[in-house]
Amino acid sequence: MRNVAYAHIDDLASLIQIDCQVIGSGSRQEQIQEAILEKRCLVVRNGKTAAGFLIFNTHFFDNTFVSLIIVSPEERRKGNASLLLKHVEKIARTDKIFSSTNQSNRQMQRIFEVNGYSQSGMIENLDPGDPEIVYYKQRK
Repeated sequence: MRNVAYAHIDDLASLIQIDCQVIGSGSRQEQIQEAILEKRCLVVRNGKTAAGFLIFNTHFFDNTFVSLIIVSPEERRKGNASLLLKHVEKIARTDKIFSSTNQSNRQMQRIFEVNGYSQSGMIENLDPGDPEIVYYKQRK
């Protein structure tokens, strides 16, 4: 059974392990730990095992911004990213939710579209030759 909850410090090692699987390094350990301690990190579990996580903040013009969604490679295409997005929509304290992904990341673009997010703009020059597409959703 899958469930989403705030991550706890006990989850840190498993979230770093997932992040390492995806990006090949533990360079975001401090960012993940800080988000856990500040209650800005959600974890989706399949039973007791972490399948993925999401980090959010309200630093984007005082709106909720999902800065990171990471799902373990073996847990992809099972609805985990959608579960994380739906949960952040429930707990967000702002009416607008934003996130972004690279133009080359078609899988993430599809996840945003399936979950009712609309394109809101594009940011050039973050990754050379791969613009960042900003997505937006208005909470009801």
